Amino acid sequence: MKYKFFQDPGHGWIEVPVAELRRLNIDGLISPCSYQNGHFAYLEEDCDFSAWAKAKRAAGEEYEIIELHTNNDSIVRRFQPFGA
Repeated sequence: MKYKFFQDPGHGWIEVPVAELRRLNIDGLISPCSYQNGHFAYLEEDCDFSAWAKAKRAAGEEYEIIELHTNNDSIVRRFQPFGA
């Protein structure tokens, strides 16, 4: 499966369906440093992304990342913190 990775000069986030976080049983591990918009979570590139990647590997699931860069603040920064 392909996932979008949004990155601005200060940080990065991977877009993951919230339902997938639940299926992998890691939705309770995601910090408020990540964001949510509708049915998608935007996992911050440090701890939350790592927790997701570890869960994907444990489940034997492969993934591909599509990187999207901007020189300005990412739209992700306008979303609600995860779990808010």
